[in-house]
Amino acid sequence: METIDIIAMTLGVAWASGINLYAAILVLGIMANGGYTTLPESLSVLQDPLVLFAAGVMYCVEFFADKVPGVDTGWDTIHTFIRIPAGAMLAVGAAQGLEINQAAELAAALLGGSLAATSHLAKSGTRVVLNTSPEPVTNWTASVTEDIAVIGGLWTALNYPVAFIVFIVIFIAMVIWLLPKLWRAIKNIFATLKRWLGGKSGPATEAASPAGDGNIIDNLIESRSRQDADKIDKP
Repeated sequence: METIDIIAMTLGVAWASGINLYAAILVLGIMANGGYTTLPESLSVLQDPLVLFAAGVMYCVEFFADKVPGVDTGWDTIHTFIRIPAGAMLAVGAAQGLEINQAAELAAALLGGSLAATSHLAKSGTRVVLNTSPEPVTNWTASVTEDIAVIGGLWTALNYPVAFIVFIVIFIAMVIWLLPKLWRAIKNIFATLKRWLGGKSGPATEAASPAGDGNIIDNLIESRSRQDADKIDKP
């Protein structure tokens, strides 16, 4: 494999692992067994039928868990400790196709872990916000889109490495813009839930509590507007 191919594979396995680790392993293993790509020797274990079987079982579990609002957030929380280290390990395995030294392996692990963490945080943070919607359609749509993105992204990384590297650059720029907004939205959600559970009275609670069937996001917007109005009315 050429250097650009290995770099794209290194970035691809790390990025995909942060979204859906089991789908990433399945795609790599199946494509290698089918002769559509050649994996570095350090990743050849992904072609083993036992590994593919285990990844397939876990993918089926994640496929359903990832589509249940609330359950998906718990699943993502647990997988914070699985996807990121696995992304780092797979990135090192892919980079070893360049016959790198130990320093380069450590650099690949840091890069792979960071990229896996970035895609994982973008996925899990978006899901927390989407879970405030009372209907499940947006959650299902997001889950299916993520699965398709992992499959399509890895296929692109293995067949069009330059295009995938450009995509990763754009993805990182988008996440840098998106994560602060997600963080503020998540903080507001938990602040509202804390007020509800604490039973505190006041303008914010009054704005958030009347309709049990309302959307948390709508309540947050109404609560913020009420707070701003109160500040303006104060002498």
